[in-house]
Amino acid sequence: MTGTILAAFGGIGLILLGMTIMTEGLRALAGDSLRRVLSRFTRNAFTGALTGAAITAAMQSSTAVTVTTVGLVGGGVLTFLQALGVIFGANVGTTVTGWLVAVLGFKFDLQTAMLPAVFAGALLRRYGRGKLAQAGFALAGFGLLFMGLGTLKDGLAGLEGLVTPDSLPDDGWTGRAMLMAIGAAMTVITQSSSAGVAAALVALHGGTIALPQAAALVIGMDVGTTASAALATLGGSTAMRRTGYAHVVLNLMTGIAAYLALDPLLDLARWISGDGGALALVAFHTGFNVAGVLLLLPFAGHFARLIERLVPERGPPLTVALDERLLSEPASAVDAAMMALKRIAMAQAELLADYLDRGAPVPGRGLYAPVGAALEAARLYIDRIGASGQDGRIHARHRAAMHALDHMLRLHNRLGQGPRIAALDEDAKLRRMASMLAAMARRAVDTDVFAPHAARLGRLRALYLSKRDAFRATTIEAAAHDLIATDAAILRLDAMRWLDRVAYHLWRIAVNFGEGPGASAPDPEDDGEA
Repeated sequence: MTGTILAAFGGIGLILLGMTIMTEGLRALAGDSLRRVLSRFTRNAFTGALTGAAITAAMQSSTAVTVTTVGLVGGGVLTFLQALGVIFGANVGTTVTGWLVAVLGFKFDLQTAMLPAVFAGALLRRYGRGKLAQAGFALAGFGLLFMGLGTLKDGLAGLEGLVTPDSLPDDGWTGRAMLMAIGAAMTVITQSSSAGVAAALVALHGGTIALPQAAALVIGMDVGTTASAALATLGGSTAMRRTGYAHVVLNLMTGIAAYLALDPLLDLARWISGDGGALALVAFHTGFNVAGVLLLLPFAGHFARLIERLVPERGPPLTVALDERLLSEPASAVDAAMMALKRIAMAQAELLADYLDRGAPVPGRGLYAPVGAALEAARLYIDRIGASGQDGRIHARHRAAMHALDHMLRLHNRLGQGPRIAALDEDAKLRRMASMLAAMARRAVDTDVFAPHAARLGRLRALYLSKRDAFRATTIEAAAHDLIATDAAILRLDAMRWLDRVAYHLWRIAVNFGEGPGASAPDPEDDGEA
């Protein structure tokens, strides 16, 4: 008896280990393609659901899809409504594990056959390089999954006659609620609804539980994922919390609906599968998740607004995208950093336009101090983004973020130079050039983007550069003839250099936000002055 129970627990452990290893291997194998596919094919909630279901089925991990989606929302690549569709689809994609178990695990004796797969996978992982090593990891995990399934089957076979459907809560409303609670507890303990579904399938196949009891367990397992989703939101960014709460609400709604409609859904599953056993259970599992998604998709916009009201933005608005949880995913962290930098740059453009329109800044007032604090937070965040595991595209974005940050820090220093800003109003030529820069800053604020204005900013900076020497000569000449005071002349020269440098920094910020071919190329005219 003890050996039987230990075998059952060992089987569940092997299933969990196999799924973890397989998911890690597939995730590493996919690299940045997961992000590219999500951002490319997610156009609305419906396409997001299809994409989320397909990727989750392939990756065997809704967590990986969810974390990547949160990063894309934080980075401004996806809207929350689009991300909501991906989360809906991920719920359906997780049910594919049950189909693998039902179709392959019970029709074929794979426990022994998978031993060579584990061996081959381990060798590839140990001696392979790059994608080959990751493929080996995934293969070893796949083998362990089915070895665990076989071990679990052997363990539960020893309980035949000792544990029967009559040993569990009966098939009434109260009994089903108790079974749902048991299923939810299993998911909370194992942190994997897929492992619980596999265990339920094995128990059903061995006659330990009846189909309605197994269905109630599976509903509870899906509901149990809300606990880990809710815990994952603690201390997270707004995007993380909204995604987590959306997952909670979705699973609770589909779980309650499946509980209330369990009998007709089971009848439909039996009819579709032509089977009253494992295939019917996985058909039921997939069916109620698909039904929940189909019912909610037409109201996805209303659902998104509800979640946004329940989970409002919190924290400093300029750095709300800087989610600590995303640092474990360099690509997502880079997107979050870029999003924060773009928000800060908009604030800097607004500050600049106000200063040029209204005169010198007043120390300690307005956005200047919050922008400085936000830049420091962004600097610390970017410093913590790991370089390992970055492919060329992610590395280029990381580098562009660092270039943009450098120019933004220098621009912030310039925005604190009140006397030079005030001097712009003392000369007609400086006033005209300052008004051009103010108009450009206003245009960026009005359109809420910087990158499209890179070419105009580049031309404006070139104009300033072409006029700088002539302005210097005429100003010094005027001072030499006592037309203006020497101190005033020097201050005007400083103001001209201020315009030139501010235009330069704005241009380079816009170029790096666009991440075009010249994003990291140094300007040959850059003298390095802050």
